[in-house]
Amino acid sequence: MTHLHITGWVLGFILLAISYAMYKKGNTKAGKIVHMILRLDYLLILYSGGDLITPYFNGGSLMAEAIVKGVAGIWMIAIMEMILVRLPKEKPLKVLWIQFVIALIILLVLGFVRLPMGIQLG
Repeated sequence: MTHLHITGWVLGFILLAISYAMYKKGNTKAGKIVHMILRLDYLLILYSGGDLITPYFNGGSLMAEAIVKGVAGIWMIAIMEMILVRLPKEKPLKVLWIQFVIALIILLVLGFVRLPMGIQLG
Protein backbone atom coordinates (compact mmCIF):
# COMPACT_ATOMS: atom_id res chain seq x y z
CA MET A 1 0.00 0.00 0.00
CA THR A 2 2.98 2.29 0.62
CA HIS A 3 3.98 2.22 -3.03
CA LEU A 4 0.40 2.96 -4.13
CA HIS A 5 0.31 5.94 -1.79
CA ILE A 6 3.65 7.31 -2.98
CA THR A 7 2.61 6.81 -6.60
CA GLY A 8 -0.63 8.67 -5.86
CA TRP A 9 0.99 11.75 -4.38
CA VAL A 10 3.77 11.87 -6.97
CA LEU A 11 1.08 11.73 -9.65
CA GLY A 12 -0.78 14.44 -7.73
CA PHE A 13 2.25 16.74 -7.76
CA ILE A 14 2.73 16.14 -11.50
CA LEU A 15 -0.94 16.88 -12.21
CA LEU A 16 -0.73 19.99 -10.02
CA ALA A 17 2.25 21.24 -12.04
CA ILE A 18 0.54 20.52 -15.37
CA SER A 19 -2.71 22.17 -14.34
CA TYR A 20 -0.83 25.15 -12.92
CA ALA A 21 1.08 25.57 -16.19
CA MET A 22 -2.12 25.32 -18.24
CA TYR A 23 -3.85 27.95 -16.13
CA LYS A 24 -0.78 30.23 -16.33
CA LYS A 25 -0.75 29.97 -20.14
CA GLY A 26 -4.40 30.97 -20.24
CA ASN A 27 -5.59 27.56 -21.41
CA THR A 28 -8.32 27.27 -18.79
CA LYS A 29 -10.24 24.44 -20.47
CA ALA A 30 -7.24 22.09 -20.46
CA GLY A 31 -6.34 23.28 -16.96
CA LYS A 32 -9.81 22.38 -15.70
CA ILE A 33 -9.64 18.93 -17.27
CA VAL A 34 -6.31 18.16 -15.59
CA HIS A 35 -7.66 19.70 -12.37
CA MET A 36 -10.61 17.28 -12.43
CA ILE A 37 -8.23 14.33 -12.96
CA LEU A 38 -6.24 15.60 -9.98
CA ARG A 39 -9.43 15.57 -7.90
CA LEU A 40 -9.86 11.89 -8.75
CA ASP A 41 -6.27 11.30 -7.68
CA TYR A 42 -7.10 12.89 -4.30
CA LEU A 43 -9.45 9.94 -3.70
CA LEU A 44 -6.62 7.47 -4.33
CA ILE A 45 -4.34 9.41 -2.00
CA LEU A 46 -6.97 9.57 0.75
CA TYR A 47 -7.80 5.86 0.48
CA SER A 48 -4.21 4.64 0.51
CA GLY A 49 -3.18 7.13 3.22
CA GLY A 50 -6.08 6.09 5.42
CA ASP A 51 -5.13 2.45 4.96
CA LEU A 52 -1.54 3.24 5.96
CA ILE A 53 -2.33 5.10 9.19
CA THR A 54 -5.08 2.75 10.40
CA PRO A 55 -2.67 0.30 12.14
CA TYR A 56 -1.41 3.14 14.37
CA PHE A 57 -4.83 3.62 15.99
CA ASN A 58 -4.43 0.74 18.44
CA GLY A 59 -3.33 3.09 21.23
CA GLY A 60 0.40 2.80 20.60
CA SER A 61 3.01 5.46 21.21
CA LEU A 62 2.95 6.67 17.59
CA MET A 63 -0.81 7.30 17.39
CA ALA A 64 -0.45 11.07 17.87
CA GLU A 65 2.14 11.29 15.10
CA ALA A 66 -0.11 9.27 12.79
CA ILE A 67 -2.98 11.66 13.50
CA VAL A 68 -0.74 14.65 12.74
CA LYS A 69 0.36 12.96 9.49
CA GLY A 70 -3.25 12.35 8.48
CA VAL A 71 -4.27 15.93 9.24
CA ALA A 72 -1.20 17.26 7.40
CA GLY A 73 -2.11 15.10 4.40
CA ILE A 74 -5.62 16.53 4.28
CA TRP A 75 -4.10 20.00 4.72
CA MET A 76 -1.83 19.36 1.71
CA ILE A 77 -4.77 18.32 -0.46
CA ALA A 78 -6.65 21.46 0.61
CA ILE A 79 -3.65 23.65 -0.24
CA MET A 80 -3.27 22.07 -3.68
CA GLU A 81 -6.95 22.62 -4.35
CA MET A 82 -6.86 26.25 -3.16
CA ILE A 83 -3.84 27.01 -5.34
CA LEU A 84 -5.61 25.77 -8.46
CA VAL A 85 -8.89 27.49 -7.59
CA ARG A 86 -7.29 30.87 -6.86
CA LEU A 87 -4.91 30.87 -9.83
CA PRO A 88 -7.48 31.63 -12.58
CA LYS A 89 -9.02 34.32 -10.36
CA GLU A 90 -5.56 35.94 -10.14
CA LYS A 91 -5.58 36.02 -6.34
CA PRO A 92 -2.27 36.04 -4.41
CA LEU A 93 -0.73 32.61 -3.90
CA LYS A 94 2.43 33.34 -1.88
CA VAL A 95 0.92 32.29 1.47
CA LEU A 96 -0.42 29.07 -0.06
CA TRP A 97 2.97 28.15 -1.52
CA ILE A 98 4.60 28.74 1.89
CA GLN A 99 1.99 26.45 3.47
CA PHE A 100 2.63 23.90 0.71
CA VAL A 101 6.34 23.74 1.56
CA ILE A 102 5.69 23.53 5.32
CA ALA A 103 3.10 20.75 4.89
CA LEU A 104 5.40 18.88 2.50
CA ILE A 105 8.26 18.97 5.01
CA ILE A 106 5.99 17.73 7.82
CA LEU A 107 4.64 14.93 5.64
CA LEU A 108 8.04 13.77 4.41
CA VAL A 109 9.60 13.80 7.88
CA LEU A 110 6.71 11.94 9.48
CA GLY A 111 6.27 9.52 6.59
CA PHE A 112 9.86 8.57 5.90
CA VAL A 113 11.70 9.30 9.16
CA ARG A 114 9.41 9.03 12.20
CA LEU A 115 6.72 6.47 11.36
CA PRO A 116 8.06 2.94 10.84
CA MET A 117 5.81 2.03 7.88
CA GLY A 118 7.72 4.32 5.48
CA ILE A 119 9.20 2.65 2.41
CA GLN A 120 8.94 -1.09 2.77
CA LEU A 121 11.30 -2.86 0.43
CA GLY A 122 10.71 -6.51 -0.10
